[in-house]
Amino acid sequence: MLRLGISIGMLSGIILGLCLKWIEWLTGKQVYTLLLNVDFIPIIGPIQWSEWVEFVFHLLIAVAIGIVFVYIVGKLNNMSIRKIVLCSFLLTLPTIPLYFPLTLLALKPTPAVDDAVAIFYWTAGHLIFAAALVFGYIILKRRL
Repeated sequence: MLRLGISIGMLSGIILGLCLKWIEWLTGKQVYTLLLNVDFIPIIGPIQWSEWVEFVFHLLIAVAIGIVFVYIVGKLNNMSIRKIVLCSFLLTLPTIPLYFPLTLLALKPTPAVDDAVAIFYWTAGHLIFAAALVFGYIILKRRL
């Protein structure tokens, strides 16, 4: 179960990261920068981390969500696909409003707190993350 949660979290986190990186590259909206930003966190914030290290920080959060997702789905035996999707979206939902405090706390340039287009991209990316949790679970459950 742990291996499955780690795998699903990694897969979903990579998909989210790549989506937001692609959006930032296409549009200039700094949603990928916001996703990786840790400059406001005490102790680790002042350090100039490479993009890859910041991406690993992001993946650690995604893996934690993947583990919790698999744990919940595993505890609630014989869940319908509808309930699995609902579980995924409920676990992902808190990440969407994180846009606001992350933007307000950021020291480096990120999208404006009221940038509706950036908020849309952030939300869409996280909904893709939620969908990736579900598809990852369906596909990897049989293989791991």
